[in-house]
Amino acid sequence: MKKKKNYDSEFKKEIAQIYLDGRRTASSLSKELGLHVNTIYKWAEQFKTDPDNTFPGSGNMKPDEAELKKAQRRIKELEEEVEILKKATAYFVKNRK
Repeated sequence: MKKKKNYDSEFKKEIAQIYLDGRRTASSLSKELGLHVNTIYKWAEQFKTDPDNTFPGSGNMKPDEAELKKAQRRIKELEEEVEILKKATAYFVKNRK
């Protein structure tokens, strides 16, 4: 079974830039590097979309993804707090009578 190779973000950016600049074709790069041509196309497309934050690395997120995750976590906390307050309100209203 073939093990998947991991390439660092700088390598991916460099290959994408070479292809996008027109210095080499995806086919020639794939043959030289032993990559599938679609991998080069995919890296190039990702690089074009967001050159500064492309290929953040394993376990790392792009800044906007990290912010979204943080906001989702905060929303969940606030929803839990609202549920607790609803239950407390119902308890005190019930015991007040």
